[in-house]
Amino acid sequence: MLTKFETKSNRVKGLSFHSKRPWILASLHSGVIQLWDYRMGTLIDRFEEHDGPVRGVHFHKSQPLFVSGGDDYKIKVWNYKLHRCLFTLLGHLDYIRTVQFHHENPWIVSASDDQTIRIWNWQSRTCVSVLTGHNHYVMCATFHPKEDLVVSASLDQTIRVWDVGSLKKKPISPADDILGLSQMNTDFFGGIDAVVKYVLEGHDRGVNWASFHPTLPLIVSGADDRQVKIWRMNDTKAWEVDTLRGHMNNVSCVLFHSRQDIIVSNSEDKSIRVWDASKRTGLQTFRREHDRFWILTAHPEMNLLAAGHDTGMIVFKLERERPAFSASGDSLLYVKDRFLRIFEYSTQRDTQLIPLRRPGSNILNQGPKTLYYSPTENAVLICSDMDGGSYEMYTIPKDSVGRGDTFQEARRGIGGSAIFIARNRFAVLEKSSNHLLVKNLKNEIVKKSPLPMATDAIFYAGTGNVLCRAEDRIVIFDLQQRIILGDLQTSFIRYVVWSQDMESVALLSKHSIVIADKKLVPRCTLHETIRVKSGSWDDNGVFIFTTLTHIKYCLPNGDSGIIKTVDVPVYITKVYGNTIFCLDRDGKNRAIVIDSTEYIFKLSLFQKRYDQVMSMIRNSELCGQAMIAYLQQKGFPEVALHFVKDERTRFNLALESGNIDIALASAKVIDEKDQWYRLGVEALRQGNAGIVEYAYQRTKNFERLSFLYLVTGNLDKLSKMMKIAEVKNDVMGQFHDALYLGDVQERLTTLENAGHLPLAYLTASVHGLHEAAERLAAQLGDNVPSIPQGNNASLLMPPKPVICSGDWPLLMVSKGIFQGVLDNARGDAQEDYEDAADADWGEALDIGETDSLQNGDISLALEDEVNEEENEEGGWDLEDLDLPPETDTPKTAHSSVFVVPTSGTPVSQVWVQKSSLAAEHTAAGNFDTAIRLLSRQLGIKNFFPLKSLFIDLHMGSHSYLCAFPSTPVISVAIERGWTESTSANVRGPPSLVFDLFQLEEKVKAGYKATTQGKFSEALRLFLSILHTIPLIVVESRREVDEVKELIMIAKEYALAMQMELKRREMKDNPVRQQELAAYFTHCNLQTAHLRLALLNAMTVCYKSGNLATAGNFARRLLETNPTVENHNKTARSILQAAEKNMTDATQLNYDFRNPFVTCAATYVPIYRGQKDVTCPYCCSHFVPSQQGQLCSVCGIAEIGADASGLLCSPTQIR
Repeated sequence: MLTKFETKSNRVKGLSFHSKRPWILASLHSGVIQLWDYRMGTLIDRFEEHDGPVRGVHFHKSQPLFVSGGDDYKIKVWNYKLHRCLFTLLGHLDYIRTVQFHHENPWIVSASDDQTIRIWNWQSRTCVSVLTGHNHYVMCATFHPKEDLVVSASLDQTIRVWDVGSLKKKPISPADDILGLSQMNTDFFGGIDAVVKYVLEGHDRGVNWASFHPTLPLIVSGADDRQVKIWRMNDTKAWEVDTLRGHMNNVSCVLFHSRQDIIVSNSEDKSIRVWDASKRTGLQTFRREHDRFWILTAHPEMNLLAAGHDTGMIVFKLERERPAFSASGDSLLYVKDRFLRIFEYSTQRDTQLIPLRRPGSNILNQGPKTLYYSPTENAVLICSDMDGGSYEMYTIPKDSVGRGDTFQEARRGIGGSAIFIARNRFAVLEKSSNHLLVKNLKNEIVKKSPLPMATDAIFYAGTGNVLCRAEDRIVIFDLQQRIILGDLQTSFIRYVVWSQDMESVALLSKHSIVIADKKLVPRCTLHETIRVKSGSWDDNGVFIFTTLTHIKYCLPNGDSGIIKTVDVPVYITKVYGNTIFCLDRDGKNRAIVIDSTEYIFKLSLFQKRYDQVMSMIRNSELCGQAMIAYLQQKGFPEVALHFVKDERTRFNLALESGNIDIALASAKVIDEKDQWYRLGVEALRQGNAGIVEYAYQRTKNFERLSFLYLVTGNLDKLSKMMKIAEVKNDVMGQFHDALYLGDVQERLTTLENAGHLPLAYLTASVHGLHEAAERLAAQLGDNVPSIPQGNNASLLMPPKPVICSGDWPLLMVSKGIFQGVLDNARGDAQEDYEDAADADWGEALDIGETDSLQNGDISLALEDEVNEEENEEGGWDLEDLDLPPETDTPKTAHSSVFVVPTSGTPVSQVWVQKSSLAAEHTAAGNFDTAIRLLSRQLGIKNFFPLKSLFIDLHMGSHSYLCAFPSTPVISVAIERGWTESTSANVRGPPSLVFDLFQLEEKVKAGYKATTQGKFSEALRLFLSILHTIPLIVVESRREVDEVKELIMIAKEYALAMQMELKRREMKDNPVRQQELAAYFTHCNLQTAHLRLALLNAMTVCYKSGNLATAGNFARRLLETNPTVENHNKTARSILQAAEKNMTDATQLNYDFRNPFVTCAATYVPIYRGQKDVTCPYCCSHFVPSQQGQLCSVCGIAEIGADASGLLCSPTQIR
């Protein structure tokens, strides 16, 4: 059984496949009807109107309808497009068991526990006929697929076949039968109604199901007597043919398979059984552990079945439908109907070659699975699942082409899979011993080779190589040298497709495709929601593949898209230009013509073949939002601009590509504030002051306009802006403009008019306007503000501009590859925007009557302007704000398009791309990738202690320069080992602030603190070493070993210090004190420190009366040859006392005879042979209950986590 889809839900009592869409209806015991898409594996809809279990459900063949019947005695007809019930048919008096639409007539048949079968007209919504005759619950009733018959099964142990042909003559609606003629005819001539044709008796218990054969006059039934019976009928009678025994409990449902000569049944014994309909023997049984089966249904068109059970349903196939095939040169060899056939692509001729042996057993799924062809020897290898995996090898006679009748005995063998690896050699996988058997064409073993990993299948990988597949890994293995050439972690691979040149391989799994090179280095991975079925490479290096519903493409950079939708699944065998050759599930060769323009265009962009791109743009209809978005995403907005007519999209693309002229033209058409603002921002970035000014004028953005005149040094226009602000009574704008101009008198006047007299007084005093200051002081009286004395202050006066120009010099950048060629809008946009500047500008600033102005008569202030504009209407038509004709203004904005220079790759990015060392990722500022690396390599989960080290490392790998006071600080990456002779294009690794020498100095300081008894200080130093080691880089293998040794030293000392500090806290627990002192002596310390630890433990135990243990410590101390005579003397004394009395006053959890390590969390011994878990970083040992906790020694790694190990040197990667 090949399970395609499975659901978990309440008990499923009814199922129905949609005839066209990949949908299935499931009616549940809970009263819900679910609509599932079994191809996508998603729940589409739920229908909840029935009260109680829904036992029957059925899709209409052509209308968007389905019918359901439940324990609420109601039949409901639903429209799934409208998501609602259309109407309810009432009439049954008990539970309804099954419902079904007729394939042609507007009828529904329903079976009920009220012992009747009813036929309804769903168009007139009336009951057409009631079939009575059963004397117990009617468990099912179904129409014959072609004839006017209904079969019903009942718990009265009978099956009845009814003739319903006469119902066609019945009037459809009651209105057609006003005179009651139909009733009169019934009384005189016998009813126009359904009649019983046969009653089939033979079951010993109630019958649960009966169904017709789709074409033959056969019926199959299943009953509570655990038997499946086959019945045959003719025009006059029906009789029992045979009984199929095997089920261990009531048979729930049974049907004939529409495509194969088999019967499928399911039962409350938790099994589905498949029977041979002609031989009437059991073929296969599929069991579930806990779920009884209740319902079974077959897809009307496809080779699919579905079964409902106690906890959901399964959609499944009985056999694989993928034909075994192999393409070689211009021909395709494939298996169809137990014959090997050949199809020639050039002539499209299909011929039969040789017949193949039929499988000996009748078990399903024994057909050919894979096919490999050796063209030089004309030999074919065919593998199947027969006998647990076997192969057959046929040599095709030269004269057999076209005859196809010469039967030839195959060379056979047992093996998981078999492939050709050379002209006259093939390899067979021996799963039991995990060996590869290399055989010659006589089927003789030539060589036996062990495989590098547990392999469940092998694929071709070039001459002498095999691709070995495991559950989550795939490797290329060289049989000659016995080495692994490539290794890749991936999901379970089903098919492998090599490109023509064997440089690329596509690895196809159920829902993903991995494209890799010949060494299995992955190039891209593609995920699909619908199952991937097959694939082939085209001549351009694009991978064309099929899913259940589409033909799609995948480019070398991972971009993919849909080429075509397919009605039925197809298996691609070869791609020739625009033609895809494929096999369908019936083994028919099909040639599908496709439009490859889209993916060739994208491929040309990816390969930078811009001449081809230009040619395609001119000659083809490549358009649509998807293509525009793609070009934008790939950094070619100027190309996308060529396709677009919508002004908003053109505007966005023009801004993105820096094409300011097209953006200006579009902004004029759109004429919205937001667009003008964005245009101004982009023009300012390019230094195109004219367009910036125009954009600010259109949006009446006076503040920005004033600032623009300030930065471009245009003081004339700035002074006019000040007058405009005065006219508009914009006090703040007026003050700003006066400040920009350095006009102190104007600032004073503005402050006075605004009523800010203290500020006005301060301004006058500071700037030496004494008359005004005295006048203001008189007005202020006692409120005169004091001026601070002694400050070394300077006046805020703007510098005079040295050079006043419009546009800034544009960057000298080469035009983009598509610039100029595509700019068909250049002519339209080449308007003189300076002339346009006065169009709406004046009218919008019409200031109305001067009487209303607070500043009184302004005619004097604006005398110059008025004289120039006598002919204008009233108001401020500010033509004087146009850009004056300046000869030295660079006109680059007109002659070419601003192209943003391509920024180079930052050094920090180069560090990240080149390295797998966490320290170098940290130095580059990529903390997230550094964290992932440390988590994967060392199992580190707690990064808080490393935070300051991360920041120090990043900051220390960069220098910061200030070029000018007004510019941002420039960050400069510092490279390790840089010299003046180093090439500017060669980037070295980062310079790191932590190194091995610093750590060695810290170790010495830690030793010193330990000797002095400063245990807290020593602990801090050793933990600092453990936290720094993940972020150092060393150059040689010898230094890597030193770093690993340093981890062990720091770990041992950190654990020892932690135990000693813990011991000192436990003053009131002498037993625990002695144990911790004892464990301290088993840490791997320097000899001097071990002596101190032994002396300490000896003293503690002796004082507590544990003489035997104290004597052991004394003996160990004397073995170290202590240099201090006093220590010698004390040890000997204690040893003598212990030998006289070898007893301990208290029992300790300490056995010095049995080797142990100390648990770093609970501080208890873990003796040799006991289970333990370790920290993946510092290798501290813990009791198993600590699994998953943070290591208490290093404080950063997770105990028992999987980790690949410390990576701290480039030499480890090489």
